[in-house]
Amino acid sequence: MRINYDILPSPCFIMEEERFRRNLSLIRKVAEESGAEIILAFKGFAMWGVFDIAREYISGAAASSVDEARLCFEEIGSPAHTYSVVYREEEFDSILKYSSHITFNSVQQYRKYYDRLNKHSPVISPGLRINPEFSEISYSLYNPCSPGSRLGVRAEDLDGGMPEGIEGLHFHVLFESDSYALEKLLDAVEGKFGKFFHRLKWINMGGGHLITGKGYDTLHLIELIRNFRKRTGLHVILEPGSAFAWETGELVATVEDIVENQGISTAILDVSFTAHMPDCLEMPYKPKILNATDPVPGRPAYRMGGNSCLSGDFMGDWSFDSELKPGDRIVFLDMIHYTMVKTTTFNGVHHPSIAVWTKEGKLRLLREFGYEDYKNRLS
Repeated sequence: MRINYDILPSPCFIMEEERFRRNLSLIRKVAEESGAEIILAFKGFAMWGVFDIAREYISGAAASSVDEARLCFEEIGSPAHTYSVVYREEEFDSILKYSSHITFNSVQQYRKYYDRLNKHSPVISPGLRINPEFSEISYSLYNPCSPGSRLGVRAEDLDGGMPEGIEGLHFHVLFESDSYALEKLLDAVEGKFGKFFHRLKWINMGGGHLITGKGYDTLHLIELIRNFRKRTGLHVILEPGSAFAWETGELVATVEDIVENQGISTAILDVSFTAHMPDCLEMPYKPKILNATDPVPGRPAYRMGGNSCLSGDFMGDWSFDSELKPGDRIVFLDMIHYTMVKTTTFNGVHHPSIAVWTKEGKLRLLREFGYEDYKNRLS
């Protein structure tokens, strides 16, 4: 890492361009060699200030709402592959305007908008989200195949046949997974829905493909997709979010105070876990901190405390080489995917700035946040 964290505003999300380009290069290579279309899922990464870089490597994106679809149209420069759990009547014309593909969560939703979709010019390709009722995700909050799931159509829901006009199927079942998890998933999908493939043009295998993660077997993924395309004749689409921004940047914070209570030392930061790193509390998971480790006997150990009023706005514990003091920088690693898109201004806490460390080794500050950003969300 070449970033000079000391010169950044605090708090700040900082992406390193060089690492981002490495991820993009690998994703483009996999797309070219497999024949798949790999697009960016905005739900995982929507830092549009670096889309000028992304456009050098990809040409499309996946949207989950009318605003994401518009962002794709305006900042990626192409209509979006749009899927939403439900479409609102008053927004659907805009969904049509900004989309090349529209996937429906249920047959009822497809039928509701069939006439408007069918009359639209240019032609938009419609699809259905499917629930293969197979998932290796152990954490229920992220498992779309849990019993009673509201996400997608099961095979038994299509006993009467595929609705007229549907051109593709879309599933999203993986979560930071490898290609071997996809291989098992494809067996389930083909077993349940393969009888419809001859009527279709495309299949969207969703996100959760951690292509840029350490140890990911890209050769296996390429071969898996090639074989699937040859076997089915379908155009394959992948839409990872995390993989694009995986390990490309950090959230930099500052220690403002040290609180001692019953033998526990808490470093109070100028960021909030609940407002700025919600996945840490939702999953939960403990993020890595630069130059820190899990607690080691004999070394200074601290909880990290957020700056909101929520009692549970803390994570712990980490050991450091020396005692922390106000003014020290705390660098949370790998905070650019998902974390950034889920932030809030709960309590009116200062929202982290957004910046890029360029390949020339310069700081490019994209955005700072102030009172008006907080106020305008609530008026």
